Amino acid sequence: MHHTSSAWPIGIGALFLRATLYLLITGAIAQGAYLEAAYLPDLRFSELAFTELTQTGFLTLACGILLYVRQRLNVWPNVTLLLLAFLGASLVREQDAFLDAYVAEHAWKVLVAAIILPSMTRVAMNWRRFAVELGQYANSFSLGLFTAGFFTTYAFSRLYGRKEVWQAVMQERYLGSIKSMAEEVVELMGYALILFAMIELLLLARRIYRARLQATSSS
Repeated sequence: MHHTSSAWPIGIGALFLRATLYLLITGAIAQGAYLEAAYLPDLRFSELAFTELTQTGFLTLACGILLYVRQRLNVWPNVTLLLLAFLGASLVREQDAFLDAYVAEHAWKVLVAAIILPSMTRVAMNWRRFAVELGQYANSFSLGLFTAGFFTTYAFSRLYGRKEVWQAVMQERYLGSIKSMAEEVVELMGYALILFAMIELLLLARRIYRARLQATSSS
């Protein structure tokens, strides 16, 4: 079987349906941020409000999808391990305030190291196989979405949410809550793109899995 995108075709109708779903989720994010700002003044953009909880939810779903793809479908196990380690570490990082308060200060750093180091060691030990898998994944819509989400969350949101930017915009009317809102909502949109990428990865992995079964049954 050829490892190209044409070997695992996607229907136009399915693509349109998913695009519509992603659009609806994007609209829900914007509406949720508005409702949080308008009706939750005491919790606005805190760890217990819509934006932060949705970030955690998106990361949890993305990790669950990766576990399914890796363990059940057995598609690109090294690539999915690296993605799972990265998103798992991000999920732990999002809980830093709770871990610092209820476990120990900097506990999240220990957990992140415990996730990242063994995973990267495993991938390094299987470097050749990882390179092959990455070459196949590189031609997918999923990787494009993941890259967009990565830069949105881990680069743009940080730069856009700098205090200096919002002080320059608002001048003497500067409010820290506005700065936090801008950063957290952009970050949430980045996590949404990453979740979309993992959904696309799941659907692609299912097509690859079915193609493998058909190839096995016909041989």
